Amino acid sequence: MANLNRRGFLAAAASASVIKGFPKIASAPPARRVLTIVYDKSLGMMRAIDRVVR
Repeated sequence: MANLNRRGFLAAAASASVIKGFPKIASAPPARRVLTIVYDKSLGMMRAIDRVVR
């Protein structure tokens, strides 16, 4: 077992917590935003619709 002092213990704990949380962030696919322009008859003009696609 490694002989850890206070600084080494804090560094090891911080790196372990970062590595544990990193796969959740990396595994999520980035969401795309799709902007569609449609004609709205009730408004009588073009309208933009912004959707988030995963």
